[in-house]
Amino acid sequence: MEVIGDLPRELFLEILLRLPAESLMRCKYVCKYWHSLITNPKFIQLHLNYNYNNNVCVLLKRRLVTCLGQKENLLSLVCGNGFSFENLDVDLSLYRKEPCLQLLGHCDGIICLSNYRDYILLCNPATRESMVLPESCLPCYPWIRNLISQTTGLGFGYDAKSHCFKVVRIVSYWEELRGSNLPHFSRVEVYSMGTDSWKEINVTVPAHVRYSPCFETYFNGAFHWYAMDDNGNEVILSFNMGNEEFQVIPMPSFISMHDHSICRSLLVWNDCIALVIYPERGIEKSFEIFVMKEYGVKESWTNVLTIGPLTRVERPLVFRKNDEILMEGSHGQMMSYNLRNKEVKDLPIYGVPKSFSTLVYVNSLASVKGGNQMLDQRDNTDFGW
Repeated sequence: MEVIGDLPRELFLEILLRLPAESLMRCKYVCKYWHSLITNPKFIQLHLNYNYNNNVCVLLKRRLVTCLGQKENLLSLVCGNGFSFENLDVDLSLYRKEPCLQLLGHCDGIICLSNYRDYILLCNPATRESMVLPESCLPCYPWIRNLISQTTGLGFGYDAKSHCFKVVRIVSYWEELRGSNLPHFSRVEVYSMGTDSWKEINVTVPAHVRYSPCFETYFNGAFHWYAMDDNGNEVILSFNMGNEEFQVIPMPSFISMHDHSICRSLLVWNDCIALVIYPERGIEKSFEIFVMKEYGVKESWTNVLTIGPLTRVERPLVFRKNDEILMEGSHGQMMSYNLRNKEVKDLPIYGVPKSFSTLVYVNSLASVKGGNQMLDQRDNTDFGW
């Protein structure tokens, strides 16, 4: 049996796989051999797989008020059964002060942040590696008077066909004097990490993205938004990162639509998309959970659970485990609700009310400047030692 120092190589590998990415970033400078091992795409994939199976956390973005009265963004990780949390020390342009900074998505340890105007950034919080994406390739149409453009949809995910991370952007154009709530037309572009460039794709956007709290979700290789079709029906609009096509997913037919006093949030629960319906206001709120048991099939929507009524709860955030959901309290405090014993816990995590956004997150060595190299080797675990 080959040994490394006094350890068999298999045991040495198992020890390294259990270290967080922050520690491995230091370990790779011990010697050339350790560096070649830790930067090996196959090791990076094994480390990612181990964390998916053992160390899934929740990434939280919130806003805090400083002692000077200024509001700043803060990223934190919520991990473990005891709700331990740590604030992440990331040095990103616009990160602290940008009031409209949105947490768009997570995939394999890489997150996407944007202000929905001129700033889209990919970042690995564990390795502190980040990259601002290049400017849009879409035209501005300066020759058309009174034409206003706006980014209405952004999404981040992974293309399993080309082994590449992608960002999709929907830009909608309005004629200022038209007086319509619907855009005159929309165009779509996709950023590929493999080429580090945007390309416009020739597709029709079948629905118009609208805002709904805690709705935008990456699942099943596609990114999902709350949207309205041309007939005024509320739908889920999805974009598949592989074939770069849109799909309209119908909402459940047995819930009350077009009621602006009701909020809709889209989460992932038990490997299915789950629609949570709840009142926008009220001292007490109940949360109805509908699960789409067969992806994309309207008839598979099932009302599986009602949480509450609960007091002091503003909105759902994320399913941390299959039997636990994290929620934002009415006064800017994170709370947890256990689906089995129906117990509500106040967590020692605070922020400006309605500033919380969350993602399921795993610690990873994936690079924002070459992440596809790791995933090209997904099924090959032989290091050739």
